[in-house]
Amino acid sequence: MRPFQLSPIHQIHFLRAGYCTHREWVTIRGGTFRSVRFPAGFACIEHPTMGLILFDTGYSERFLIETSSYPASLYRYLTPVYFSEADRALTQLQRIGYEAQDVALIIISHFHGDHIAGLRDFPRAQFMYAAEAYEQVRNLQGLAAVRAGYLPNLLPDDFEERSIAITFNPSFAVPSSSSMTMSALSKGSTPASSFWPMHAALPPESPFTSGIDLLGDGSMIAVDLPGHAEGQIGLLVSTNQQDYFLCADAAWSSKAIRFNLPPHPLAGLIMSNRQGYRATFNKLIQLYQRFPSLQIVPSHCTEVPK
Repeated sequence: MRPFQLSPIHQIHFLRAGYCTHREWVTIRGGTFRSVRFPAGFACIEHPTMGLILFDTGYSERFLIETSSYPASLYRYLTPVYFSEADRALTQLQRIGYEAQDVALIIISHFHGDHIAGLRDFPRAQFMYAAEAYEQVRNLQGLAAVRAGYLPNLLPDDFEERSIAITFNPSFAVPSSSSMTMSALSKGSTPASSFWPMHAALPPESPFTSGIDLLGDGSMIAVDLPGHAEGQIGLLVSTNQQDYFLCADAAWSSKAIRFNLPPHPLAGLIMSNRQGYRATFNKLIQLYQRFPSLQIVPSHCTEVPK
């Protein structure tokens, strides 16, 4: 029996919208001094009732424009980015038969530029994310935004009106007094800025004890992954054949999880919480060891998920 018992989605496509380069030794203990590629991965989920759902969007041409002048140019200087029109998330969706208007929902793992650069290409999509993640960056500008890996102009002008904020912390005040239903979302109506979905228990052997059932149908469970960025979330999702855990940037490669190779301490400079990152990373290792059939998919891993 598969331990997570999720309601299966039709299909999941693992795609890549450009890549950046960085010294391997920074991202994995014992790595080489050579510069290696880190793809900006995103997932296209074909849901049986909701239609098309994205988990992040990767890079876009807009990222290159936003980082063409100081201080945002520091972002691209530290992590050189390589992107072409063929890499664009929308272009890749069109290759498999979809258009921008087919995307009903985009789940944002966190607000770093390499995860949100394609949001403006999907004018009808709703956005779902952890309220803490957005609250951490929403008022940042200039150098402060760059330090947080955030580029404000990557967000659509009506971003908040199309947003659904969730939270794992009952004491965190989500900025809204109303809520929406998933039936409203499935009909494409504009939601209020908060939605209180059901918390879901995970198997007792799991180091992650609970998550949030994002659609209320057991098909997609969001999991809190603190450390790399405030409010970062991962996603448990299953097809009929395979269970997946999209772990965003909680690790930068599957190799790091398999062999317990955390990043160099220098990587802590871009983390919101070093201790939180290490605790989350350790949980990923435990998850891999206890559930070997579960495929853990970091956003920037060069290995192609099966």
